[in-house]
Amino acid sequence: MKQSAFIAVLKRELDRMISRRIYFATCIVLPLFSIFFMATIFGNGQMENLPVGVVDGDNTATSRQVIRMAEVVPTFHVTKHYDNETEARADVQRKNIYGYLSIQPGFEAKVMDGKEVALTYYYHYALLSVGSEIHGAFQSLLKNISVTPIITRAVALGVGEEEIESFLLPITTQNHPLSNPDMDYSVYLTHPFFFVFLQVLLLLVSTYAMGSEGKFGTFSEWLKAADGNILTAVIGKLVPYTIIFIAMSIFGNYVYFGIMDIPMDCGFWPLNLTSALFVVSTQALAVFLFSVFPALSIIISVVSMVGSLGATLSGVTFPVPHMFTPVYYASYLFPVRHFVEIGQTLLYGNYGYAYMWTNVAALLLFILPPLLLLPHLKRSLISKKYDDIE
Repeated sequence: MKQSAFIAVLKRELDRMISRRIYFATCIVLPLFSIFFMATIFGNGQMENLPVGVVDGDNTATSRQVIRMAEVVPTFHVTKHYDNETEARADVQRKNIYGYLSIQPGFEAKVMDGKEVALTYYYHYALLSVGSEIHGAFQSLLKNISVTPIITRAVALGVGEEEIESFLLPITTQNHPLSNPDMDYSVYLTHPFFFVFLQVLLLLVSTYAMGSEGKFGTFSEWLKAADGNILTAVIGKLVPYTIIFIAMSIFGNYVYFGIMDIPMDCGFWPLNLTSALFVVSTQALAVFLFSVFPALSIIISVVSMVGSLGATLSGVTFPVPHMFTPVYYASYLFPVRHFVEIGQTLLYGNYGYAYMWTNVAALLLFILPPLLLLPHLKRSLISKKYDDIE
């Protein structure tokens, strides 16, 4: 690779970047927006004050006590009282509330008579995370309510507090959530979500930078600046974006683990080096896809689809091993999947290179396929057979 040719391509690309506002928006504004958006989206880190309703069919002192217990649960915010379940169910379906507690008529009488009685709750599970929070909160609430009559009767009979605990809770439990003691959503979602979004930007910017040469009929100028070497042309064009996105990645890591103080078990060097490798491998994937579909109108749709699939198959929101088997294996065709696995290994235990070398090797292997397809890319662009595709 001639240094003069490389510098000529580099200077040419810098001039293109400065002359078009779209590059400033996609390389600077959007990454910065996503950094601060992901830093604030989860608020205090836990879901609170989710709107729920109650249906009090008994309307007694006991049922009102149950409602008061529901109102003090931090996850809930009882926004409405309904006369019947039909109205409450309709509001759940409209997502005005995410669930409701139903107290049947005769509840107090059955409790006083020592008869078996049930409290039922319903919740909207279309939103997986919200539904899980509502379900867990209802379970905890009803667990406390279920032992209240027993405690009241035992106290009335003169049973001591320690004796009550011994037969109500014969086994004591302690919860110690690893790497996230506060059960804070931002601890395990903020960092990977930012890079999921960044991979979409990387794919779009990298393919647009190359595809715009064909769209505006400037490919011959681009190749001439590189002395006819397609490898020099591609590397020289993408290097400015590589530097910018690596800088954005490092800044994002500093914001999340420095300013926000999200806990991590590794230092910044392993984290930043992994981020840099992710940027390069994602750009390599963009070059590969553009070599297969060297038309701007086609490639933008293709990389948008690939970026969306990468977000789904990254393993951030749903464990990939529990997906359909072919989908599980397909997930490893996306750099973001390997990056997430490396990040989890580093952040939640820093278990060492032995546990992540396969993912590191996979990210490096993403560089090979585009190198093999560069001659095909050069022939396609010289022939200009894709330039007329709208």
